[in-house]
Amino acid sequence: MMTAPVVETYALGKSFGETPVLRDVNLKLYAGRAAILIGGNGAGKSTLLGILAGLGRPTTGRVTIFGEDSLSLSHQNRRRIGMLSHQSWLYPNLTASENLEFYAALYGLPHPEAVAHRWLERVGLLPFSRERVRAFSRGMEQRLSLARAVLAQPMLLLLDEPFAALDPEGVATVGGMVREQVERGCAVVMTAHGPTAIEGLELEAFSVVRGRLAPYGGERRGGRLRSIPGR
Repeated sequence: MMTAPVVETYALGKSFGETPVLRDVNLKLYAGRAAILIGGNGAGKSTLLGILAGLGRPTTGRVTIFGEDSLSLSHQNRRRIGMLSHQSWLYPNLTASENLEFYAALYGLPHPEAVAHRWLERVGLLPFSRERVRAFSRGMEQRLSLARAVLAQPMLLLLDEPFAALDPEGVATVGGMVREQVERGCAVVMTAHGPTAIEGLELEAFSVVRGRLAPYGGERRGGRLRSIPGR
């Protein structure tokens, strides 16, 4: 029996008033696979991620997530989605550790302090665990937001420009975390302004232009991005 896709869209469209933002989007992604949506500002990438997260309603077409219609997604399946967006969903007056402890408790994870310690160490922020998030740089906040998104081990991970504002060390850390999530069977959809490769991971790449998806580089290239050794 063939495994059902984690996420699938059918002729998906989204308009704000009379302005179309997404047009006839067909996307299918299975567990343990990663896709990257490449496009400029206003192309519709963030809008699509929001719909995949269940935060927005399509105007036309439909979306299934874990086999359920996105408009009636069960609470259980909503908990299986992790998201990194332009909003950090962090509390600036709490410390880094307190933020992750809060989310660990919200998900009902045992030993929230240990969970926070583990992920702070993984994203390289353990030395800053007692600092309030309001004092963090944009890159530090980005790494902490990713830790928040993955601490409950989601099976669908949505990442809106995960490498934005990161230094080379941060890029390597985030890339490694994305690869780890895919290797454990998570489906990952991320966005970027340009082609982005992650070492050791094949990405199914799509261009997003005026709300339409097409294989990145055209059908001849097959829409695949692979890391290049030594680069």
